[in-house]
Amino acid sequence: MGDLAPTGVLRAAINLGNPVLAHGTPDAPGGVTVDIAREVAARLGVPVEFACFDAARKSFEALTSGAADLCFLAIEPARAASVAFTAPYVLIEGVYVVPEGSSFASPADVDQPGVRVGVKQGSAYDLFLTRSLEHATVVRGSDGVAVFEEQGLEVAAGIRQPMTAYAASHPGTRVVPERFMEIQQAVGTSPDRSPSTVKFLRELVEELKASGFVAEALRRANQPDATVAPAAS
Repeated sequence: MGDLAPTGVLRAAINLGNPVLAHGTPDAPGGVTVDIAREVAARLGVPVEFACFDAARKSFEALTSGAADLCFLAIEPARAASVAFTAPYVLIEGVYVVPEGSSFASPADVDQPGVRVGVKQGSAYDLFLTRSLEHATVVRGSDGVAVFEEQGLEVAAGIRQPMTAYAASHPGTRVVPERFMEIQQAVGTSPDRSPSTVKFLRELVEELKASGFVAEALRRANQPDATVAPAAS
């Protein structure tokens, strides 16, 4: 407790910009990440305080600046030096949205010269596409579909659930069915925590997956399509 919540309160960074993981308002957040943070605090015997943001990069900055003790982020090489991650607790998918008349049928089709892909700045899929696309250009904005619309881009990238909802409500667009990445969402803390603290978090995440806690939290949040991650090997 003294290591993970040195102020006597567990400060958890919550990304309200990812509806699979969190919803609600900064004053009344909900979702699987909120439920996990509350459970961590309960195990420690301390209150929990939520710092809510609209983007993953802001949650990352809260942890790395020392403003938060706990975060919920996708495991990414670009973050590995600054975050001590557990194994993933949930798996979600990154997919593309394109205009209805686009010839793109698979993610591989997108990586061509002259193709511009809109992403939310600092998101897991921004980091992934920045390092993996060889020919297409990543265009960053406050939201992948927002910059897609504003600049008339060829492609928007995002999380399957909100991207599917976007395409359903925007005639003239469609989702490329195949995912371009699997996003492994994990609990994280700063790497200067003691090995026993990190071990506590990793073991707790495994317990919450195995017990059905994570699955039930996703059900309550109306996110049945999100997949509970398998047990860590």
